[in-house]
Amino acid sequence: MGNSNTVSLPDLAATRALALRLANALRPGDTVFLTGDLGAGKTTFARTVIATLCGVDDAPSPTYTIIQTYDWGRGELWHADLYRIESPDELDELGLDDAFGDATMLIEWPDRLFGLIPDDRLEVQLEMAGESPGAAMDTPRRASLTGFGEWEARLDDI
Repeated sequence: MGNSNTVSLPDLAATRALALRLANALRPGDTVFLTGDLGAGKTTFARTVIATLCGVDDAPSPTYTIIQTYDWGRGELWHADLYRIESPDELDELGLDDAFGDATMLIEWPDRLFGLIPDDRLEVQLEMAGESPGAAMDTPRRASLTGFGEWEARLDDI
C-alpha cells in the first residue's frame, strides 16, 4: 500500500524546506502527485522544486496552460495542474502518458488522471493544520508523504 510519513510544516519556510529536500532527491523520470484543497500550498511547493532544479524563481502556475515544462539539465520537468481537466480525452491531447517515466513530473490534482497512474510515484498531500483563516501561506500545514513502487524505499531520503 506504500510507505508513508507525516511532516509538520509550521510556516512557509518549513514548506519550502521540505520542497527543497524533495528537489534534491528527485531523479529523471520521477512522478510526484501534489494533492490538497485549494490554497493548501501545492503550487508554492512545486515552484520551490522548480526554482531549485531549474533556476526559475517565479514559475507561472499552470492553472490555465495546464502544463509548464522546464529543462533541469537532467531532462525535462513537467509541472501540470489538472484542475480544469474534465475527461480522459483531454489527457490524451496533453501527452502525459508518453511523459511518465521519461520526464520528471509534478502533478497537481492527480485525481483527474482518470486511472492513468504510474506504479512508481510519490504522493504529497498538503493540508492545513488547524484553523485556516484565508489560507494564508504562513498558516501551519501538514504534509503526508506516501511512496509507491520504488518510492517506498526512497521516502526516507526526503
